[in-house]
Amino acid sequence: MTKEKKPKGDVGVVVVTHTDYGTRLIAAAGMILGAQHACVAVSVDTNVAMDATMDALRQAVADVDCGSGVLLLTDMFGGTPTNLSLSLLGTGKLEVITGVNLPMLLKVLGMRSLPLSRLADEAKAAGIQGIVVAGEVLRQKVAGS
Repeated sequence: MTKEKKPKGDVGVVVVTHTDYGTRLIAAAGMILGAQHACVAVSVDTNVAMDATMDALRQAVADVDCGSGVLLLTDMFGGTPTNLSLSLLGTGKLEVITGVNLPMLLKVLGMRSLPLSRLADEAKAAGIQGIVVAGEVLRQKVAGS
């Protein structure tokens, strides 16, 4: 995935996580969906100065913003990646969603032409729906058949 801008109209995506979790999520999504544009990761690492990380985050947002806004997907509410991302709210057309997982990222990348607020709602729903206790699902199917 690249920071290359998509055609005007698509929402940009920045995955902000502890270490390289975001980079690996984007790689997994790319394996499934193919190459994506205007989608980058920013890693938060304790070995990197916070100012440098914040500069990288601001630059990532600028790089992927195609005019329809930017969705910041973070790994955990209350964590540093989320707190840094929240500090950007009000600086542009941005939304922050916590708890990023692969189903959420796939949904976002497949629906980036939606308005930012609607895409945020879809991302949240996909992230929640992506968490299942697989054994319960299988037991229900066996009991129902």
